[in-house]
Amino acid sequence: MRVTTVVGARPQFIKAATLSRVFKARGIQEHIIHSNQHYDKNMSDVFFQELEIPAPEIRLSDIGSTHGEMTGRMTEKLEKHFQELNPDVVVIYGDTNTTLAAAIAARKIHLKIAHIEGGLRNFDLSIPEEVNRVVSDRLSDCVFCPTDEAVKNLIEEGFDKRDIAVVRTGDVMADSIYYFRDRVDHIDWEYQDYILCTVHRASNTEEEALRSICGALGTIAEKQTIVFPAHPRTTKAIARFGIELHPNIKVIEPLSYLQMVKALKHCNYVITDSGGLQKEAYMMGRPSMVLMPFTPWVELVDNKFSIQTNITTEAILKNYETSLSFTPDFSMKLYGDGKSAEFIVDYLVNEVVKKS
Repeated sequence: MRVTTVVGARPQFIKAATLSRVFKARGIQEHIIHSNQHYDKNMSDVFFQELEIPAPEIRLSDIGSTHGEMTGRMTEKLEKHFQELNPDVVVIYGDTNTTLAAAIAARKIHLKIAHIEGGLRNFDLSIPEEVNRVVSDRLSDCVFCPTDEAVKNLIEEGFDKRDIAVVRTGDVMADSIYYFRDRVDHIDWEYQDYILCTVHRASNTEEEALRSICGALGTIAEKQTIVFPAHPRTTKAIARFGIELHPNIKVIEPLSYLQMVKALKHCNYVITDSGGLQKEAYMMGRPSMVLMPFTPWVELVDNKFSIQTNITTEAILKNYETSLSFTPDFSMKLYGDGKSAEFIVDYLVNEVVKKS
């Protein structure tokens, strides 16, 4: 089996690492293409070094900056590389512009597509990621769903009446956390007893939203240290708007994946607008608040592992206080036992490639 994997952003590197380990162990040929959607060294290259992923053979360049430019230019470039590689299956991850571009390019030249972490929905097409995941699911031959809710979403959209396999797998992010959580003790880390916070979404770095978030963080920081690995977009926005942060908010450089696992291991709470980090917090036994009024991980909210919030200072503080009274059962295994990647590779070999 020949596989072409397409990645371009932090969560995709983490997910792809789980399958890459299985591909390598089984002698399956994998070619990795990096779209360069995330080009900062701390958010890209270091992940391949840490996560035991082979270096990408192909890196795209000149992909533009707007959604349209990115998707169009990546689609054009990926189509050419797909034609040269001629894989048995193109593997895509999540809901980025990279995901959508790879799905379009592969479908146009009749290659099989496997979408990992499919079926998630926010039911709001004003969210760019929602557009990406909906279209990518529809173009795929096989959609691997991390949760029962994701399967339910696709059935309600009529996928059971289409020639698209919908497969419940568990979550490859759980594979990664369970693999690495005991492999980070060697990493130096100076902080103890703190809240871990990340903010990166474009909507949250607009002035009104960012002032609301920073205002709420300032109030929380009066009683609790906040460690804030700052996304480059967020750092620039804070400076541009002249926002002053509470001195108990410790702004640090973006963290590599293993550093983030270490940070999760030693924090006592997580505030984030990353659905991936919200989920990783649960897997590490940490409660969280997600700085979005929505999340595709509804089971985390339903079981009170996490709380979502509108973006006003008052709403953030109210929801934070509410969540402190929760007593969730972290022994629940909502996302599988860490064997999802092996299941997915078995399915690709036996159901997608052999039967094609």
